[in-house]
Amino acid sequence: MPIEPAPSQWEFPPVGVAGGSDVVAGGADLAPGTVLAAYRRGLFPMPDHRSSLLWWSPVDRGVIEVAGHQPSRSMRRARAKFEIRVDTAFDRVIRACADPRRPGSWIDRDIIASYTELHRLGWVHSVEAWDGDELAGGLYGVAIGGLFAGESMFHHQTDGSKAAVAGTIELLNDEYAADRVFDIQWVTDHLATLGAVSIPRETYVRRVSAALDVPLPKAFT
Repeated sequence: MPIEPAPSQWEFPPVGVAGGSDVVAGGADLAPGTVLAAYRRGLFPMPDHRSSLLWWSPVDRGVIEVAGHQPSRSMRRARAKFEIRVDTAFDRVIRACADPRRPGSWIDRDIIASYTELHRLGWVHSVEAWDGDELAGGLYGVAIGGLFAGESMFHHQTDGSKAAVAGTIELLNDEYAADRVFDIQWVTDHLATLGAVSIPRETYVRRVSAALDVPLPKAFT
């Protein structure tokens, strides 16, 4: 089971103070207790282009509904190509996601250090798509009870990241699926093809609050 870190010295404001902005607060730190407190309140950290640490809670939050998810034909084909593994190559996954050559790369050394420590404590996990001995793609995210907050994904082979998303849905699709929240932050055109939808921030925060009491998926325990 995950190890609870020391509590944060910071207190986050309610997400409603942001009004129509996706940014709720700035500053604080990336200590494990701070990051977990943020996710429990519906926030996540992401530095801006000036390397300032900002705490986000999008007005329109992207999620993938696990219960009753109907994968597209292309998603089923992608999933069938690869073997899904959990936490066998976390360092490789987060560093591939942080590759500065990727457009819009935002994962810096501080983010890597923070989430690697959270992985050591049992709160952050990688879901990987393997083609034999080749790491074809993957993603990593924060698992707190019934919340899985996907942070970033990558692929080295075509459909590698798509298979990792499909594999994550499978891992979350258990007897508690209706109460789980698979957070993907914002809906992009690509994520929409994988079943992502937007829900209001207030709805997201309410669902996360309830999901915190749901047991972790077996794959993440």
